[in-house]
Amino acid sequence: MLVAGTTSDAGKSVVTAGICRWLSRKGMKVAPFKAQNMSLNSYVTREGAEIGRAQAMQAAAARTEPTALMNPVLLKPGGDRSSQVVLLGRPVGEMTAQGYHSGRQERLLDTVADCLAELRRSHDAVICEGAGSPAEINLRRTDIVNMGLARAAGLPVVVVGDIDRGGVFASFFGTTALLAERDQALLAGYVVNKFRGDVALLEPGLEMLHGLTGRPVLGVLPFRRGLGIDAEDGLAVSLGGAVGEPREAAPLGSDVLRIAVVALPLMSNFTDVDALAAEPGVVVRFTARPEELADADLVVLPGTRGTVKALAWLRERGLAEAVVRRAAEGRPVLGICGGFQMLGERIEDDVESRAGTVEGLGLLPLRVRFAQEKTLARPSGRALGEHAEGYEIHHGVAEVTGGEALFADAGGNPLDGCRIGSVRGTHWHGALESDGFRRAFLRAVADEAGRTGFVPASDTGFAALREEQLDRLGDLIEEHADTDALLRLIESGPPAGLPFVGPGAPEARHAGASS
Repeated sequence: MLVAGTTSDAGKSVVTAGICRWLSRKGMKVAPFKAQNMSLNSYVTREGAEIGRAQAMQAAAARTEPTALMNPVLLKPGGDRSSQVVLLGRPVGEMTAQGYHSGRQERLLDTVADCLAELRRSHDAVICEGAGSPAEINLRRTDIVNMGLARAAGLPVVVVGDIDRGGVFASFFGTTALLAERDQALLAGYVVNKFRGDVALLEPGLEMLHGLTGRPVLGVLPFRRGLGIDAEDGLAVSLGGAVGEPREAAPLGSDVLRIAVVALPLMSNFTDVDALAAEPGVVVRFTARPEELADADLVVLPGTRGTVKALAWLRERGLAEAVVRRAAEGRPVLGICGGFQMLGERIEDDVESRAGTVEGLGLLPLRVRFAQEKTLARPSGRALGEHAEGYEIHHGVAEVTGGEALFADAGGNPLDGCRIGSVRGTHWHGALESDGFRRAFLRAVADEAGRTGFVPASDTGFAALREEQLDRLGDLIEEHADTDALLRLIESGPPAGLPFVGPGAPEARHAGASS
């Protein structure tokens, strides 16, 4: 089944994850699938493939190991007009949007269809997620992720609409009426997301929509705070992110710990700080203003798809000076991936920005050279006396010439990162999800920041919080969706005789058109 949406951020990822968890509870072997994803938040699978983080979380909802098959095409924007194309987990080059949509995308349909077919052979059900809206008629000819995929694979389609934005009935009707007749034959129903209030007040509209389109509403999901899974992009979800909104538990000590995350251009994997936001007594905020770094106990420079561009941006806005001043005062700074690279002495980049040699912030004894081949890894080691695991996604190769390694193996041999005083940096994403390391890190930061009254919680289990949230998504589907109807669609495909809603888009030769 394909879960599409009337708009981006309508709730496709959440509904897909919820259906995966619900089916997994029923004992079915289920897999998520997103043919093409555009996101700067990615994840490395155990096979060393890069996929969107949302698909990794959906795999967790399905209780299965994520693989490259689940997200065969990942686009990582490098600016307004170009993206890195990641195919089956490996980067294959940069491409402009015009170049991609003028032919490359359509040629990927066979690869996408093969991946979906392989998942279907090895699973009882595959829940596919669309992208944007299926009614983007300017892109329909080369579509491989919405109706192009649905038509090629004979998938029933359910469309999700966010009623919290307003206009959900018009969005459902308009989405349907802009599809070609053969595409409409696959659109089997709708799901209302984020409803507040008494469903009885909504029912007349649901009945009228059914009468106008011949398609039922298969669920009205109530508004719940903090139910987003790892965001594809945007800051709104990050602090809710995988763990819900920041926990409401009171601080365990007399102090809170304030963390400022610099909102870099082309920021990537900002979900790294979700584990910090999950801690009672830890306040995390994103900022692009130097004065807002002044009262922070820790400043985090996160990952970015444009390290050199982000470094120039830091300098233009006075943020670089603020970070350097913090370091001189012995106040904590953490750089992750691109943020780590910026803390070094020099960056040689003939790959990403092609800017050549650029001076870094000079806070760590580190030289970075960008390589053509991307490092994709799932490392583990020890830090601050605790076990830690992470994942690496970067072109920059670091040469550390001094300081103390942040992560080491069991024998004490350096693995990654660098520390000089209160300044730390690492290429490892996700290390803060390791509970013991995160607690030790927060204690160290609190000591360096003079927050002697801060006490880290001893019982915050980040993996357990993720599971709790995924269960809540499963509950949402089980309690508020027509699960019998969803099962029929998954088992039998789109029902015959779905009516055409005019005017419809004209039929054209496009991906999936001949299927």
